Amino acid sequence: MIKSKSKNRNLSQGDIFNISELFRLMKPRVMSLVIFTCAVGLLMAPNIIPTKDAIVGIILVSIGAGAAGALNMWYESDLDALMSRTCLRPIPTGKVNKNQALIFGVILSIFSVIALDYFANRISAGLLLFTILFYVLIYTIWLKRKTPQNIVIGGAAGALPPVIGWTIATNSISFEALTFFLIIFFWTPSHFWALSLYKSDDYKKANIPMLPLTNGIESTKLNILVYSLVMLPVIILPYAIGFVTLVFLIPSLILTLYYNFLCFELYKFKRNKFNAKKAKSIFGYSILYLFLVFVFFLIDKII
Repeated sequence: MIKSKSKNRNLSQGDIFNISELFRLMKPRVMSLVIFTCAVGLLMAPNIIPTKDAIVGIILVSIGAGAAGALNMWYESDLDALMSRTCLRPIPTGKVNKNQALIFGVILSIFSVIALDYFANRISAGLLLFTILFYVLIYTIWLKRKTPQNIVIGGAAGALPPVIGWTIATNSISFEALTFFLIIFFWTPSHFWALSLYKSDDYKKANIPMLPLTNGIESTKLNILVYSLVMLPVIILPYAIGFVTLVFLIPSLILTLYYNFLCFELYKFKRNKFNAKKAKSIFGYSILYLFLVFVFFLIDKII
C-alpha cells in the first residue's frame, strides 16, 4: 500500500509542468541578445515612446524569439540528441516532450504577434511574424539539413530584432534601421562557421551540412576571413549615411580590424588544418564584438 502511494506520488511529480525547462526551450542566451539588439534599435529611433510601451514591445519581441527557439528545438530534437553541444536540452533529456514544445512554441508565437500588433503597430507585428516563420520554416525545416549556406540565409531571422525595435518606435522602416540588419546579417557567418570548425564532429554525427564538412577546412577558413572583411564597409555604412558620428565609427572600426586580424591568423594556419584555440577565440570575440558595436550605437546617440 505504501509502495503504491509512493509510486503514484513519483508519477505525479514527473508530470508536473516544469516551467524552468520550458523556459530553456526558449534559448535564453539567444533571447538576451534579441532583447539587447531590439532595445538598441528602439532607442536609436528618432522619436521617443513611453517607457511602458517600449518595455512591453521589447518583452513581446523576446517572447516571439523564444517561441521560435522552442519550435526549433521541437523540430530538431532528433539532431540535438546526437550532438554533445545540445544533448542536454529539455527534449533529448526527456524533461519536456515534443508535443509540449510544439504547443508551447505555437501559443507563444500567436500571443507575441497578436499582442505586439495591439500594443505597438502592424508593421512590428508583421516583422515579428516573418521572423518566427523564417527561422522555423526556412532555416530550421528547409535549409539547415540541406545546404551549407543555412547559416548565411538563416541569419536574416537573427538580424531583424533591432529593425523591429525601430519600427515599434517609428511605425516605419528606414535605411538607418537596415544598417542594424546588415551588421548582424554579415556578422553571423563568420561567427557560426568558427564554431562549426571545432564542433565539426558534432555536426557530422547529426549529418548537418556545415561548411567544414561539405567544403573542407580551407574553404571554411577563407569564408570566415572574407565575411570578417565584409564587416568593414558594413560598419562604415551608418557613418556614411549620416546616421552616426565618429564616436561610433572609430571604436567600431578598431574592433572590426582586430576581428579581421584574428580571422587572418586562423586562415594562414597550416593548409587544410585549423587552430582550435584560435577558432574558439574568434567565436568568443565575435559575441563581444557584436555587443560592443551595438553599445557604441547607444554611446553615439547619447553624446
